[in-house]
Amino acid sequence: MDKKVEQPAAGQKSVGWRPARCERVALIFQGGGALGAYQAGVYQALHEAGIEPDWVTGVSIGGINAAIIAGNPRERRLARLREFWERITARKIWSFTPDGDMFRRMRNSISSYMTLNDGQPGFFRPHVMNPWFSPAGARTATSFYDSAPLRDTLLDLVDFSLINEHRSRFSVGAVNVLTGNFVYFDNRDEEITPEHVMASGALPPALPMVKIGTDYFWDGGIVSNTPLQHLLEQEDSLNTLVFQVDLFSARGTLPREMADVMGRHKDIMYSSRTRYNTDMYRKLQKWKLRTHAALARIPKKDLSEDEARWIKELSDLPELTIIHLIYQQKAYEGHAKDYEFSGTSMREHWQSGYEDTLNTLKQKQWLDLPPDGGGIWVHDVHRLAEGLRRGA
Repeated sequence: MDKKVEQPAAGQKSVGWRPARCERVALIFQGGGALGAYQAGVYQALHEAGIEPDWVTGVSIGGINAAIIAGNPRERRLARLREFWERITARKIWSFTPDGDMFRRMRNSISSYMTLNDGQPGFFRPHVMNPWFSPAGARTATSFYDSAPLRDTLLDLVDFSLINEHRSRFSVGAVNVLTGNFVYFDNRDEEITPEHVMASGALPPALPMVKIGTDYFWDGGIVSNTPLQHLLEQEDSLNTLVFQVDLFSARGTLPREMADVMGRHKDIMYSSRTRYNTDMYRKLQKWKLRTHAALARIPKKDLSEDEARWIKELSDLPELTIIHLIYQQKAYEGHAKDYEFSGTSMREHWQSGYEDTLNTLKQKQWLDLPPDGGGIWVHDVHRLAEGLRRGA
């Protein structure tokens, strides 16, 4: 790692290490419920390495983690993340768990059942009236749980005035219930409130839709579970180092029983085609470079005003390096892994994120940006390890 510099975020400046020519560090969090502690571990490793994001964005639990990071000064971010995860996993499951996968499966099953039955402290609680027995239009008719505890937790742990001071850029994804359109709530464009974060995590039918203005919103994960596309669609030309943190792996094993089928279905559904997004961006950049080369052959006197403007824009394409971190499921975790909120599992997920990031940061060359010319590099420490096992 070479030097510390200051870079403008969305208004004021944030300080942190970044590679040469890097103008923005982005931290992107996928949704995944209880697995979100993995993202907290990722942030801890980055924080200890002096790498702080200029832009933090997420969906669902990723949006909550993102809000805690953006809504606190850097010296309090890690402690606030720890407080959030300890608060929502405070319920005791067993006083002692014998060693072995069989006992962990049993314990995790009981933990997930308790979540379904009792909700999670500081997060959500069951409605007094089951929605199936509630009259149409009643507050309890469209969800199983009340998310009011999450609002209180967000107000305790997130300084929304800090988010709205634009010291760093913050955005969360949600879906408009009536139109089905995916939207991003971005502090660059609007004032962020607890409701924006809650809307991003309002996964139906468990949690209630959230009203913002005159519209109602659900969890963004039901359309797209990662905000990477939002970053790639930006019209700016900022060279960016991206840490994309996914909680569901697109790659897996062939199911052998119904529980495997349910878990694999969830992985595929929520992995959100991260690699597809990067491949399409790479192809788009290639065509932009070809367009620039073609236009550059036209004499300047023959260029239209639009063509001259295109040449100028295409001559300054950004370079992106994407560090792809993906949670690797434990052998004893089943399809309920995203709502198994025991403290033991939380600490395991956190530690996994921390260790994966430490291993990634050892590959110091991965943090470099591509050469000038609008390139994109994608690195994944798990794919590296797989290649080494295969002798690649």
